[in-house]
Amino acid sequence: MVKAVREEKKKVVEELTEKFRKVKGLYFTDYKGLDVASITELRRRLREQGVEYRVVKNTLARIAAKLAGREELTEFFRGPVALAFGYEDPIVPVKIIKEFSDKHEKKLPVLKAGWIEGRVFDEREVKLLAKIPSKEKLMQDAIGALMSPMFGVVGVLQGLISGLVFTLEAIKNKKEGGN
Repeated sequence: MVKAVREEKKKVVEELTEKFRKVKGLYFTDYKGLDVASITELRRRLREQGVEYRVVKNTLARIAAKLAGREELTEFFRGPVALAFGYEDPIVPVKIIKEFSDKHEKKLPVLKAGWIEGRVFDEREVKLLAKIPSKEKLMQDAIGALMSPMFGVVGVLQGLISGLVFTLEAIKNKKEGGN
């Protein structure tokens, strides 16, 4: 029995270690006070965006963080902790959690900290991160800004070509009428 428990804990540490190694954005939340239905709903919303939300045992998570070379995370494993693992866009998890928390009657879960590609963010900074547009939106805006001058040039060129066509047509009509 003890051996089975030890094996299960070892497996959890291995899974968490792998997750800590490949995650792009990680968020620490205090879920205390959330009912099962709320946690299930939050997990569903996060999962739809490729984010995993998992309650962790602090001692096992600390070990996994150290094994993954993420020792800076260990200080946040205090009290009830659920982690949001973002594997694609590192901002998406915090936006979803913040939106969910703002609409929840008890304003839960509470965002405690975050980690994005090597940088730790405290509670205040994490709330500011939630206001940043997603990576996809920023890329769309940048492409739009780059494309708009081109569309202006295309419009001017089309106007010049149309003017030339109308002028040539007027000359043709004048010559046909004059002969």
